[in-house]
Amino acid sequence: MQLKIMPKKKCLSAGRVPLILFLCQMISALEVPLDLVQPPTITQQSPKDYIIDPRENIVIQCEAKGKPPPSFSWTRNGTHFDIDKDPLVTMKPGSGTLIINIMSEGKAETYEGIYQCTARNERGAAISNNIVVRPSRSPLWTKEKLEPITLPNGHPLVLPCRPPIGLPPAIIFWMDNSFQRLPQSERVSQGLNGDLYFSNVLPEDTREDYICYARFNHTQTIQQKQPISLKVISAKSSRERPPTFLTPEGNASHKEELRGNVLSLECIAEGLPTPLIYWIKEDGTLPANRTFYRNFQKTLQIIQVSEADSGNYQCIAKNALGAIHHTISVTVKAAPYWIMAPRNLVLSPGEDGTLICRANGNPKPRISWLTNGVPIEIAPDDPSRRIDGDTIIFTNVQERSSAVYQCNASNEYGYLLENAFVNVLAELPRILTSANTLYQVIANRPAFLDCAFFGSPLPTIEWFKGAKGSALHEDIYVVHENGTLEIPVAQKDNTGTYTCVARNKLGMAKNEVHLEIKDPTRIIKQPEYAVVQRGSTVSFECKVKHDHTLIATVSWLKDNGELPNDERFTVNKDHLVVTDATDSDGGTYTCVANTTLDAVSASAVLSVVDVPNPPFDLELTNQLEKSVQLSWTPGDDNNSPITKFIIEYEDAMHEAGLWHHQAEVSGTQTTAQLKLSPYVNYSFRVMAENSIGRSLPSEASEQYQTKAAEPDKNPTAVEGLGSEPDNLVITWKPLNGFESNGPDLQYKVSWRQKDGDDEWTSVVVANVSKYIVSGTPTFVPYLIKVQALNVVGFAPEPAVVMGHSGEDLPMVAPGNVRVSVVNSTLAEVHWDPVPLKSIRGHLQGYRIYYWKAQSSSQRNRRHIEKKILTFQGSKTHGMLPGLEPFSHYTLNVRVVNGKGEGPASPDRAFSTPEGVPSAPSSLKIVNPTLDSLTLEWDPPSHPNGILTEYTLKYQPINSTHELGPLIDLKIPANKTHWTVKNLNFSTRYKFYFYAQTSVGPGSQITEEAITTVDEGKMAMASRQVDIATQGWFIGLMCAVALLILILLIVCFIRRNKGGKYPVKEKEDAHADPEIQPMKEDDGTFGEYSDAEDHKPLKKGSRTPSDRTVKKEDSDDSLVDYGEGVNGQFNEDGSFIGQYSGKKEKEPAEGNESSEAPSPVNAMNSFV
Repeated sequence: MQLKIMPKKKCLSAGRVPLILFLCQMISALEVPLDLVQPPTITQQSPKDYIIDPRENIVIQCEAKGKPPPSFSWTRNGTHFDIDKDPLVTMKPGSGTLIINIMSEGKAETYEGIYQCTARNERGAAISNNIVVRPSRSPLWTKEKLEPITLPNGHPLVLPCRPPIGLPPAIIFWMDNSFQRLPQSERVSQGLNGDLYFSNVLPEDTREDYICYARFNHTQTIQQKQPISLKVISAKSSRERPPTFLTPEGNASHKEELRGNVLSLECIAEGLPTPLIYWIKEDGTLPANRTFYRNFQKTLQIIQVSEADSGNYQCIAKNALGAIHHTISVTVKAAPYWIMAPRNLVLSPGEDGTLICRANGNPKPRISWLTNGVPIEIAPDDPSRRIDGDTIIFTNVQERSSAVYQCNASNEYGYLLENAFVNVLAELPRILTSANTLYQVIANRPAFLDCAFFGSPLPTIEWFKGAKGSALHEDIYVVHENGTLEIPVAQKDNTGTYTCVARNKLGMAKNEVHLEIKDPTRIIKQPEYAVVQRGSTVSFECKVKHDHTLIATVSWLKDNGELPNDERFTVNKDHLVVTDATDSDGGTYTCVANTTLDAVSASAVLSVVDVPNPPFDLELTNQLEKSVQLSWTPGDDNNSPITKFIIEYEDAMHEAGLWHHQAEVSGTQTTAQLKLSPYVNYSFRVMAENSIGRSLPSEASEQYQTKAAEPDKNPTAVEGLGSEPDNLVITWKPLNGFESNGPDLQYKVSWRQKDGDDEWTSVVVANVSKYIVSGTPTFVPYLIKVQALNVVGFAPEPAVVMGHSGEDLPMVAPGNVRVSVVNSTLAEVHWDPVPLKSIRGHLQGYRIYYWKAQSSSQRNRRHIEKKILTFQGSKTHGMLPGLEPFSHYTLNVRVVNGKGEGPASPDRAFSTPEGVPSAPSSLKIVNPTLDSLTLEWDPPSHPNGILTEYTLKYQPINSTHELGPLIDLKIPANKTHWTVKNLNFSTRYKFYFYAQTSVGPGSQITEEAITTVDEGKMAMASRQVDIATQGWFIGLMCAVALLILILLIVCFIRRNKGGKYPVKEKEDAHADPEIQPMKEDDGTFGEYSDAEDHKPLKKGSRTPSDRTVKKEDSDDSLVDYGEGVNGQFNEDGSFIGQYSGKKEKEPAEGNESSEAPSPVNAMNSFV
């Protein structure tokens, strides 16, 4: 609800005085309810200056209210207007509005005059303003013959308009025969009087249709003057002159304007060159917010002019030859305006009151009073009133004192007329606001609770809050004179019921209203500024939080208007999505969240950017032999400023269709001075670049061919190398067509020996990039140069480069070759360098060939594997890595040049000392028994010396992967098998096995195996290897396995009658199975780990059926025992056979048969 706030208000003091408003009778603008007796009040009337359209009926308005309803009468030109005698005039029923029907007959001019309406009832009479009725007029131009105007170039000119005088005045403008407005500028402009002023004429001003048009808006008609013909004669030179004023004339003038109007001051000057106009106010400054310059600063306008704007204004016309000024003295007059207009008075019998009528103007207006439309001097006398200038004082009024008083303030520029009644009533208080009105207000905003009231005498107002009616004492409340209670900053605790009480001496009235405070609507996620490329999708987010009892609607605006009606714009709950963004989509997008009580908004700017549009209008100017100026017009930057322009050229003569980079200039330039090469047929194109990317190329410019000239550069990459021992091949990178600078491009090739006294030998060649000089000495330095030339002349003197004639193989081998053995795998070789002359080429380095001496079994082979190491440059020593220990080697050394290798040095033999051996080639475990396992192995493939012994280490592994004590055995070097005894039955063991030389131990090989309980079973498993593929054998094995299973179950049941099971026994025997980690220096082992070579058998890990373990695959495998133990391991490799009775069968690998269940598993299934 929109609440009206009165300008005056009273606040409760801090002393907690009861919130009671005593309204002064003098400040009484209360509306009298229409059901009470009251004098007439004019509510609507036509304007004082009423211009009518003569083609339509005349309607003169006069509406009034009162009780009883008023009757209406009219005067015309100061006398009674009897509407009953004129059939064309009727009065609108229930009002005083006159309708004069002139459309059927009659003329508007007949009813021109001054009209005044009177509304009267038993309590008084109210009158309207004097309404001056005039029909609008749009007269034609008088016929006139206009002679053509002929002027020399540069002269001033004024084309007169002089429109006919119409009502209201016409709007003037100049156009041609095609109804196109004539262009105006500092040189040509229209004055306030409608004339067209030329400061100086130019040949382009010549035309035959200078037409002045007058538009009469009231009748919507346009009248035109006869066309004026102007011909401007071109003169050789127009003499320049200082400014002079065309209007106003002289050095000073006077201007008078009325207060509140627009002050327009004009100065138009002629001169050559065209003068410019400047404005100042003498002894003052121009008001900043009210001053505007029009008509190319020839017109100064000040809006809402006041007496303070009076003074002297100076316009200054200035050009290069001088300046003049004109002073306009401005006087601001004022028609009357109100300082305090009289207001209606409602008084009770016996009360006092005043009517005040104060106005101002220039000159000072005269105040006169009327009562019921009659000058108060001749009106019936009323003893309760007394006139004191602009005030009427009432004392002890009675009902007969009721009347309508008119105050008239007038001076020579106009008048003001205001009606104010005095209504004497005795009325109980009444509250006009509807009962139980609900006000809903947003928290932290003002709340206004209405209590419109009436009574006579004027009631006092008191507000209460709550059911108990406690009076409001807090100073946070404000009560307005119209009874409205204001809570400046409403809070949640202000919610409740409020009671307004009106009292006067005749009685009291009260009314309850209700106030609810709502949470404000907030945008918790605002849309954010976005920059997107054309064709992209952009999303604006707008999340709103509002009071749950209100309904919020979210709408989107673009540039404060509706969103385009385009399916590319999609609005959902929290988002606005724009797909395929175009340039027109750029702008400000506003999210507006509305409830019935408040509205909030948030905006974000969308910039749609793209690569620039291509430049256009390429033009070549200042065309010189070696330069040209290129200019262009930039294309649209598509909202991303152009940072640079890239200029490319095409050489249509040499490389048609290929574009090359020419230059780059900043994005603010639109011209470039380009350097050109001779003998090129140029075309140019320009591309623009911004932060998004590069535009498409512009259209190609016109072609421009430069003249031929001698080459300004020589070939590059000149080299001299021989391909044979007796030649010199001279090569170069030829010039391209663009670099040739002219036709018939050739090359002058020159050479001579560097260390000789020979003259230069030269040859001229064309269309090649190399020349071969034959019959040269081997590897001799030459000086070489290659010079370009064409039909115009030679290029500058070329640079001299050095080359060499062809190389030949070296003639001498390195001498004094020496070998020093560093260790068992590394040797160092030294040699003496060969003489430089014997190299016969560029020294590339030295190359060592070395090979291992063959054993007697290898000597029958034809091929000897030789290894090669090359040492760059002039080095005379090098290292031979990667040698095999305990081996015999032979080597030789050769020098290398660009042609190849020289002869080999004499062979040198050397031997490497012993090293540590490699791991044994294989390790397999055979013949497992209850307490023994037999290991068989093959010696290391690389013993790297004389084996001294083998070392075997082993330790048991329990079901939790913990390792038992480590046992160390030394085995003679001549052994290839060994039986380990005194082992525990049905126990897994891990074995570590490696060989040793006198140098130390070699790499180890590991394996795991399980002892068993029956040698018959092992024998059967051994035979299985050979006959496992026989069907009868598979059946037999199944029967034997079942029998063995039954026997084992019986055996283990007896063994475990004490309640213990194998794992429990092991736990008792090994209370702390952890072992300290192995140290490299003493060979001790630590706790079992899954890392690298010490991983226990994982599910699915198998070994071949012959129980052989190769070195390269032994790290992650365990030796299978019997029929296999895969079923006894989890996926993580943990041993669980002693805890589970689950029977699993895995498919056999190789020639193995199906696995039999573990006897431990079988046992546990019966426990």
